[in-house]
Amino acid sequence: MPDVSVSTHQPIPNPLDLIEEIVSANEWPFDRANDDELVAEVPGRWGDYRVYFAWSGDMSALHFSCALDLKVPRHRRGVVNELLALTNERLWLGHFDLSSDEGLPTFRHAVPLRGARGISVEQLEDLVDVALSECERFYPAFQYVVWGGKDPAEAVTAACLDPAGEA
Repeated sequence: MPDVSVSTHQPIPNPLDLIEEIVSANEWPFDRANDDELVAEVPGRWGDYRVYFAWSGDMSALHFSCALDLKVPRHRRGVVNELLALTNERLWLGHFDLSSDEGLPTFRHAVPLRGARGISVEQLEDLVDVALSECERFYPAFQYVVWGGKDPAEAVTAACLDPAGEA
C-alpha cells in the first residue's frame, strides 16, 4: 500500500480537557483516570448512560462511546445482533454494537482530527447530543427485543414511530 501522508504532524490539544469542562458544567459525575480517558454518567429518559471518551494523540482521534444501562443475556445476543444491523441502517453518525464481555448495547463514534487545530465545544456537544438522542430513540427497541421477545424489525419500527397530535 502506498504511503499517502504528505503533511507534517502538528500536535492537537487534548480534547478531554474541554470535555471535562462540558461534563462539569452539566454536573454529570465523572472520573478521569488519566490524561487520555474520561468516563461520565449521564441521566436519560430510560436510565443512566455511561459515556466514555478516549483520546489517541498518536492517531489524532477521539473515540466516544455511550453504553445503555441494559445487559443482554447470552441467549438473546443473536437476535440483538439482528436488531443492531437494522438500527445501524437508520443512523447518520456512529453505530451501535454489543460488547462481547458485558453484553451492553453501546453507541460508538470516532472523530479523526489530524490536520485540525482541535475540536470545538459545539462539535463535542453535537457528538454527545447525537449519541444521547440515538440511545434514547432506540432504547425501547432493545427492551422490546431483549425482554419483550419482539421481532427486531417490529421493535425498530415501533421505536421510530413519531406520534402525531397530543395525548
